[in-house]
Amino acid sequence: MAGSSGLLIPLVAGIIGLGVLAQVLAARLRVPSIIFYLLVGVIIGQPGLGIIGDGTFGGALSAIVGLAVAIIVFEGAYHLRFDRLREAPAATFRLVTVGAAIALVGTAIAVKLAFNSAAVSWNVAFLIGALLVATGPTVITPILNVVPVRDRVAAALETEGIVNDVTAAIIAVVIFETVNPAASSEGLLRAFALRLGTGLLVGLLVAGVVYYLLQYVDLSPGDAPRNSRLLVLAGALIAYAGANTIATEAGVAAAATAGMALGNVDHPYEEDIEEFKGDITLLVLSFVFIALAAQLELASLIDVGLSGIIVVLAVALVIRPLLVFVSTVGDRFTTNEKLFVSFVGPRGIIPASVATLFAVELNVAAEEIGGAQAELLGTQADILLGTVFLVIFATALFEGGLARSIAKKLDVIPMRVIIVGGGQVGRALAARLEDRGENVVIIEQDEEIVERARNDGYAVEIGDGTDTDMLRSAGAENAKTVVAATGDDDANLLVSQLASSKFGVERVIARANNPDNVEAFEDLGVRTISSAMATAWAIDNQIERPAIAHWMTDIGRNGDVQEVEVTNSELIGKSIREVGPMLPEACLVALVSGERHENAEVPTADYVLEAGDMVTLLGRRESVRDGMKLVSGD
Repeated sequence: MAGSSGLLIPLVAGIIGLGVLAQVLAARLRVPSIIFYLLVGVIIGQPGLGIIGDGTFGGALSAIVGLAVAIIVFEGAYHLRFDRLREAPAATFRLVTVGAAIALVGTAIAVKLAFNSAAVSWNVAFLIGALLVATGPTVITPILNVVPVRDRVAAALETEGIVNDVTAAIIAVVIFETVNPAASSEGLLRAFALRLGTGLLVGLLVAGVVYYLLQYVDLSPGDAPRNSRLLVLAGALIAYAGANTIATEAGVAAAATAGMALGNVDHPYEEDIEEFKGDITLLVLSFVFIALAAQLELASLIDVGLSGIIVVLAVALVIRPLLVFVSTVGDRFTTNEKLFVSFVGPRGIIPASVATLFAVELNVAAEEIGGAQAELLGTQADILLGTVFLVIFATALFEGGLARSIAKKLDVIPMRVIIVGGGQVGRALAARLEDRGENVVIIEQDEEIVERARNDGYAVEIGDGTDTDMLRSAGAENAKTVVAATGDDDANLLVSQLASSKFGVERVIARANNPDNVEAFEDLGVRTISSAMATAWAIDNQIERPAIAHWMTDIGRNGDVQEVEVTNSELIGKSIREVGPMLPEACLVALVSGERHENAEVPTADYVLEAGDMVTLLGRRESVRDGMKLVSGD
C-alpha cells in the first residue's frame, strides 16, 4: 500500500493514465467507460493488488472527490438545454418527482425487509434509499454516447440524472444527520430547504458573474478562448466550494444550477468551453471512479451477502421499472422505450462518493463514542457502504455493459432522418415519418419556425443546414436519410452534396422548387422531388385511386407500406410461395426491386429471393413491422 508523498505523484499519474486507456478501450468496444473504471479500481485497490488503500490519499480524498463532483455535475448540467426538455416535458417532470419518491420509498422498504436487522433502522434504510435515487450524468452520458436513442428518451434520462444527483445528495445529507450521533439536530424539511436554497442562490450568483465577464469584459483578444474556458472552470469550483462552506452538500446544487444557467444563455466561445470541459470531465471522472472503487474493502461486499443481492434485484427489476412506467404513463414513449429506460438506471459517482464519506464519519463517531453503540455504528457503516457499492457495481456492469444489446433487442436505436427546412413541407413530412416510428430531427434557422416546430413536439436544431458542423450536431453521422426541403434550391443542392460526400448518408433526397432545376440535381446523383410534380402526383392519386391514396397518406392509418432489404439467410433461395406463409398475418410482398431489376416489379409465386433484393411489404402496420424484422433477420 502506498501512502508516502514520494509515491503519491506516480500513483495519481498512473490512475489518470489507466483511466484514459479505459476510456479508449470503452470507445472501441462501444460500452460505457464506467465499467472499466470500476474494474481497474478493484484490481489495483484493496479488493485486488492493494496498491491503493485507506491511507493512500490521507484525508484529502473527500476534498478531491468533492471538487471532481463539482466539475462533473456542472458539465452535465451545462449540456442540459431547456429546448431539449420539451421533447418529454411531462415524463421528465414526473421522473424527478413521482419517480424519485417511488425510488426513495421503494428502496428503503427493500433494504429494511432484506436485512431485517436491528442495525438497519428505518433511518438507515431511508439513507441508503436516498443515495440510490441518483443515476447521474457520470453513468448516463457514457451510455447515451454508445446508444443513440430518440431525443425524447435521451432528454428524460439526462434530466433525471442531473436533477436526481442534486436532490439525492441533499436528501441523503439531511437523513444522515438522524443517523450520525455527532451531527447537529435540525428539522428535515428545514435542512433540505436550506441546502437547496443555498445551492440555487449561489449557483445563480456565480453564473451571473461568469456570464457578465464572458459577455462584457475584454478577456484579452488573443487569449480570450483559453481565458473563457478557465473562467468557466473556476466558476464551477467556486460555486461548489462557496455553497458547501455555507451549508454541507449544498455545493452539488450550486454546481448544477450554475451549469444549467450558463448552458442556456448565449455567450462567447461556447464550443471552446464545451470541448474543454468535456476533456476535463473525462479525466476527473476516471480518477474519482477508480480511486473510490479502490477504497472498497472486499469484506464490505461480503458482509451484506444475500441481503445486498436482494436489494440489487429489487432496485433493478422491480422499483426501477415501476417508477418508469408510472412516470411515463400517457406520454409519447413507446412500450419498448419505457422498457429500455427501466433497464438502464445505473448508479454513479454521487452515491459512491457520499456513501464513502458517510462511512468514514460513522467510523470516526464510533471511535469517539466506544462501547456497544460504536459496534452498531461500525455495522451500519459496513452495511451502508457495502449495499450502495454492490448496487453501483451490479447496475454499472450489467445495465451499462448490456445497454446497447438491450437497446438493439428492444429496437430503440432508430437511425435518424434529418430534414433540413422546418417550413410547411418539412413539418408535414416529419409528421408522417414520426407516425411511422422514425427518429426525425429538423434543422431550421428561422427562430419563429423553430418555435412552432418545437411546440408541435419535434426535435429541432437551430442553425444553417448547409454547415458541416450543424449537420454533424444534428446526427448526420448516424443518419440513414437526409431530406433537403428548404425553399432555396441552391441550399438544397449544397445540403445534398454534404450529406453524400462528407457523411456517406445512404439516402439523400432534395426538393426542387423550380422544375427547371430537376435535371441539374439528378446529374449530380441526387434524388429529386419537384414541387410541381409532387402536387400533380397527389392530385392524380386522388382522382384515379382515392382509396389507396388515403390509405397511404392519412396519419394514424392502420396500414403500412415499407421497403426492406433481404438479409435473412432463412429466406434467401426461397420462392414467394414459400415465403408467404412465413410472413405475419395481414402482410404480403407487393414489389421486388434491386440490382437484378431495372425497375420494381410485382413478383410471381415462383419468384426466388436472393441476397440484396429489396422487397416492399404491404399490410397492417404491426404485421408489416414484424415482417420487416423477418426479412432483415433482425
